[in-house]
Amino acid sequence: MKHVLDGLRVVELAGIGPSPHAAMQLADLGAEVVRIERPGGVTQLLPVDKDAGLRNRRSVSADLKDPADLARILKLVDKADVLIEGYRPGAAERLGIGPDVCRQRNPRLVYARITGWGQDGPLAPYAGHDINYLALTGALNAIGRDGDRPHAPLNLVADLGGGSMPAVTGILGALYARERTGAGDVVDIAMVDGVSALMTMFWTLTENGLWSDRRGTNVIDGGAPFYDTYECADGRYIAVGAVEPVFYAQLLAGLELDPAGLPDQYDESAWSTLRKTFADVFVTRSREEWVQAFAHLDACVTPVLALAEVPDHPHIAARNTVVTAFGQRQPAAAPRFAEAPPATYASPRTPGADTEAVFRDWGVDDDR
Repeated sequence: MKHVLDGLRVVELAGIGPSPHAAMQLADLGAEVVRIERPGGVTQLLPVDKDAGLRNRRSVSADLKDPADLARILKLVDKADVLIEGYRPGAAERLGIGPDVCRQRNPRLVYARITGWGQDGPLAPYAGHDINYLALTGALNAIGRDGDRPHAPLNLVADLGGGSMPAVTGILGALYARERTGAGDVVDIAMVDGVSALMTMFWTLTENGLWSDRRGTNVIDGGAPFYDTYECADGRYIAVGAVEPVFYAQLLAGLELDPAGLPDQYDESAWSTLRKTFADVFVTRSREEWVQAFAHLDACVTPVLALAEVPDHPHIAARNTVVTAFGQRQPAAAPRFAEAPPATYASPRTPGADTEAVFRDWGVDDDR
């Protein structure tokens, strides 16, 4: 049994954020990923050997501003199926490793470019962060409580959901097309585009009069009392997502509330009253007591877990959704395949640790 991307060769020009996350996903699925690090490595928040996002690939050190080092890396590109870079538009071209140069040498190469604003447009030359891409797509305006300012979520939405995930999709799509055409492609992945695509459902609801721009007042943005979090007696929280009537009925059963004495589920004028009713009940028991009360009810009610609690949850543990590798806990590779072996987790490498080994293993001639 082989991993699904066994035999795929990927050159990753070292960066931060979505580009290493995309490279990690390909490596987790069996691709041979080589990370090209500048001398000394990329500045980051923690030591390289502790960064689970850098697992499962080898590291080559090269100064792309040095013609000799650039020539060596271009020889690796000649052998690669995919190149991933996350520089500002034009930076790779200035370094001599842009898509025109690389694809002239290797026409089958899929060249993936991940940026915040894309390769063109008025904002393309400028910096940005997750919160900025959310702001420009309407996503940020939709996140928060009624009457409160917009709240920035974790940088899962733009950097990863709008960046690395579309990058992997684009790379695999270009590879599939290459099987028909024999030619690679240049994939322009913009986080602002990716977030906009994630907003498809909310555009559709808005265009059909089913979503309000007044945040915190809609069914699945915390506006509805049956789609919210509630504090328990021990100060911990329970998440409720009982949107459909069948689940809502189970929610009321678990709370031991008689529906006859409550307003209709979708009577928005009574949502504040219903929310107070739920809050008053949830606060009477601890989170664990509520977990037990809903254990056999299909009510879409779950505990809100801190990261430290996640690995011990029965479902997470049963699926090995969190694994321990190179001395620390980390998310398991996803997705899983019935006909492929489980993923393995090689520790992150010191920048440049594999330089000569990679050139030898890839069969690249080296005159130095």
